[in-house]
Amino acid sequence: MAIDKELLEILACPLCKEEVRQTPDGGGLQCVKCRRIYPIRDGIPIMLVDEATLEDSESAG
Repeated sequence: MAIDKELLEILACPLCKEEVRQTPDGGGLQCVKCRRIYPIRDGIPIMLVDEATLEDSESAG
């Protein structure tokens, strides 16, 4: 599910405060700096550091 462009403009990584972008599969938002991926559940971005995965752990699985 695509996230609204206006919402993406105001969302930031809660850890490093940088911009987030939607992942190619649409299942999460990825920080451009620390590369953490925050999941999107039922159309709602879960912007909690504890819920995030690192890009490396995503590709290793």
